[in-house]
Amino acid sequence: MLESLRIKNFAIIEELFLDFKEGMTVLTGETGAGKSIIIDAVGLLAGGRGSTEFVRFGSKKCVLEGEFSFRPSAELMALLSEHEIEHEANTLLVQREIFTSGRTVCRINGSIVTIAVLKEIGSHLIDIHGQNEHQELMVTENHSHLLDYFGPKELLKLKKEYQDVFHDFKQLTRERDQWVFNEQELAQRLDILRYQVDEIEAAQLHPNEEEELLEEEKKLANHQAIVEALSSSYAALQGEEYSGLDSVGQAMEKMAAVENIDESFKQISDSLSTAFFQLQEAASDIYSELDGLEYDEERLNEIETRLNFIQQLKRKYGNSVEAILDHFEKSDKELKSLENREEQVDGLSKKIKTAQTQARKLAEELSAIRKETAVELENSIQEQLKELYMEKVKFQVAFKGPEAAGADEPVLTEQGIDKIEFFVSTNPGEPLKALSKVASGGELSRMMLAMKTIFSQSQGITSIIFDEVDTGVSGRVAQAIADKIYSVAKHSQVLCITHLPQVAAMADQHLYIKKTTDDERTQTSVERLMENDRVEEIARMLSGDELTQLTKETASELLKLAGKKKERVKKK
Repeated sequence: MLESLRIKNFAIIEELFLDFKEGMTVLTGETGAGKSIIIDAVGLLAGGRGSTEFVRFGSKKCVLEGEFSFRPSAELMALLSEHEIEHEANTLLVQREIFTSGRTVCRINGSIVTIAVLKEIGSHLIDIHGQNEHQELMVTENHSHLLDYFGPKELLKLKKEYQDVFHDFKQLTRERDQWVFNEQELAQRLDILRYQVDEIEAAQLHPNEEEELLEEEKKLANHQAIVEALSSSYAALQGEEYSGLDSVGQAMEKMAAVENIDESFKQISDSLSTAFFQLQEAASDIYSELDGLEYDEERLNEIETRLNFIQQLKRKYGNSVEAILDHFEKSDKELKSLENREEQVDGLSKKIKTAQTQARKLAEELSAIRKETAVELENSIQEQLKELYMEKVKFQVAFKGPEAAGADEPVLTEQGIDKIEFFVSTNPGEPLKALSKVASGGELSRMMLAMKTIFSQSQGITSIIFDEVDTGVSGRVAQAIADKIYSVAKHSQVLCITHLPQVAAMADQHLYIKKTTDDERTQTSVERLMENDRVEEIARMLSGDELTQLTKETASELLKLAGKKKERVKKK
């Protein structure tokens, strides 16, 4: 349920904080006072479409904040887990900021989420039923969802199982279709792959080849400089006229003769000894390098030709030898797959047949349960309509399998093999026709209210909002609507904007919305009405601005009768 709501700089509301209770809360007040603005704020917290026009004039942003407690359901818990939203004690703090720049920031328990995620999670928390919300009944695609929600838990479980298998079936079908190429396209693709595989294979590349060739090329290209450096170094160490190594050897011998006299002499002697042997080894290495050094101009040309060839391959297949080899592996794998296309298609076709058979079996089971559920729904709707003084209306759930042209059996769809549509007859003697074609707006509104009464418990919605759904009715129908809305509040928190005194009298909590002008600025405020104040407000709803003792007595009597009805409902 909606525990509390904070609104700041939203439309004509400067700042407002409301806390809510379980049961039925009504919001009343003069037209234009801001009742629907409060519902708009709640709708935005449920992921409704925002606009910069909501930001109060002169402010940079509006801030909306709602705290919700919720009943854990598998779907909602999965959503919270998927989006990594922490949820201790089954409560969610939903925040939304709308800036004049058009930017919107949404948070759930501190985690920033997209509007799409907010809307998905909000659908499990709030159900707003406005004056035009009965249009949900006009969309035939919604009828199967409504029937399924009314059914037993095993129906939804079976539907989930069917849809998992159906999705596998569709995915396998898509994979097979990808294999069924146009013959010309297939031939062209095979030619391209064969050419690429043959060219890379003939190149006989190996990892790190380019780096090794570049290193060898560098040595050959700098052959003269290397020879001069090695020769000069060797001459400095082992030259005929002067030998640096002999000089170091003499110094080593002299220091060895006195190394026992002082520890510092010993260290110098050891250092000279180490240097002598290192220089001796270096001279040997230089001699070996000089002895093995050979300039091969033909080899240099081969390397340059090979490097140019590798560069050409890199321009075609990747920015390195490793990337070219990786392209070769992928192309070779695709080539072999295409060459074995018939085998791949046959394998997928077998899997498709198995998945289709399984899906059809589940769809038939689902259809059987739906047809049983449809009878129960028809009876329940008929009973609810009777209580709303629509006893002459006949309601029916019609089944029609969606069949393809020339098909022997119904086609499998996301919802199974059933195309479900609600049919009604609003007058005696009239045939049943599609609900979307024959019902008036008032009738649709009452039908939706009847369904909300039935579905409020099974759908698990924590808060249901009725925004002036009682417009245009009076008398016994108005009282029937009031009773029906209160019965919904047995299972879900209900917030209701109303102009009907009968509905207001049934409330567990009555909020009065008023608009005032201060310093030439309009503001909306909310007052929680106690018993005496409720009598006056309901009297005003009965007679208008002019209150009389009679209207107050009538209002008081209406509240007493409502109290008795509420007690009877609670005992059921």
